[in-house]
Amino acid sequence: MKGKFDTLIDQDTPVLIDFYADWCGPCQAMTPVFKEVAAKYEGKVKIIKIDVDKNQPLAQRFGIRSIPTMMLFKQGKELWKKAGMMTGRELSQLLDQAI
Repeated sequence: MKGKFDTLIDQDTPVLIDFYADWCGPCQAMTPVFKEVAAKYEGKVKIIKIDVDKNQPLAQRFGIRSIPTMMLFKQGKELWKKAGMMTGRELSQLLDQAI
């Protein structure tokens, strides 16, 4: 039986996961970027934020060693994974390639 997370990423719509923590400065700096991207890709990409402190098993499952880390999934498959900060333009370019 699939877990909630696996069901979430196993869909035709791409799912962008942001692994973050509340205490992480670079993660907080990414907030406006995610808001911009969420507005631009509304209905085309789902964006989910996962707090690594509250979801340690999930962070371990995907080998999250630094934050922020973004991962993009489509139909249950990992399309890409990127650690560190990104600009809205960089993130948009990666999403455009995946859609």
